[in-house]
Amino acid sequence: MGIFGFFNKSKKETLDKGLEKTKTSVFDKLARAVAGKSKVDDDVLDNLEEVLITSDVGVDTTLKIIQRIEERVARDKYVSTSELNGILRDEIAALLEETEKATPQPLPDERGESSPYVILVVGVNGVGKTTTIGKLAWQFKQAGKKVYLGAADTFRAAAVDQLCIWGERVGVPVVKQQMGSDPASVAFDTLQSAKANGADVVLIDTAGRLHNKVGLMNELKKIKEVMKKVLPGAPDEVLLVLDGSTGQNAFEQAKQFAAVTQITSLAITKLDGTAKGGVVIGISDQLKVPVKYIGLGEGMEDLQLFDRRQFVDSLFK
Repeated sequence: MGIFGFFNKSKKETLDKGLEKTKTSVFDKLARAVAGKSKVDDDVLDNLEEVLITSDVGVDTTLKIIQRIEERVARDKYVSTSELNGILRDEIAALLEETEKATPQPLPDERGESSPYVILVVGVNGVGKTTTIGKLAWQFKQAGKKVYLGAADTFRAAAVDQLCIWGERVGVPVVKQQMGSDPASVAFDTLQSAKANGADVVLIDTAGRLHNKVGLMNELKKIKEVMKKVLPGAPDEVLLVLDGSTGQNAFEQAKQFAAVTQITSLAITKLDGTAKGGVVIGISDQLKVPVKYIGLGEGMEDLQLFDRRQFVDSLFK
């Protein structure tokens, strides 16, 4: 069953509940889009385009989905509006699958290596980055893994303190230095300690200052170079944390981060309080980076491993 088997037990209810606002919003808009129509025609497709764009799927991804549905309508001649949900579900799942296949995501217990699995976590302040790290640490620990945290966001004293609080709460060691010290040095220390103590997973928190992109780029580059001195394969993963409730703003952040460093996976948080869940589809498609985790609430177990089929089912059920 592997480390993440327990992510999926009874998680469907949390997913359904977490996507409730998005689902209601999408369904209301869809109902208006097909009102009085029995077949999918140009009018319905125009309305559908608007539904997807206003549901934060993003323009480019929306056009891709519409084009696929147009091809389907042209091929099948008659497509009834009652089939639209199912068609949307299929096309969006196919889109997410393409991204997944293009960049498959290893999990910590799938590599078969004895060295720690290193996750470098990036994202601007306020998106739930440290909380995501804490919840992941808890879940890894629940799965019997030995976890180390590295407080490499040395720019803000609050960030180090927050990570230490999570470390105490979860019962995992946090490696830190003075505020303002070199983040790469913290990453180096963390990996050395983790390696020496036989850790399975290492999570490194980094500063999220996007307004100074050159500085951030150099900092992340240096952290990666220093890590490789301890573990040549590190980091195994660069996880970008985004706040789903900010919709298109999250998409802009994602693009900016992708420009300064190579992102390999995404965590999209705070989906339970928003109708902007469509952003998950657009960001994944446009960045060509798979969504790995979604945040659906405050609880430790409300951070879930993303399952595209279940996600799309919850959205269009």
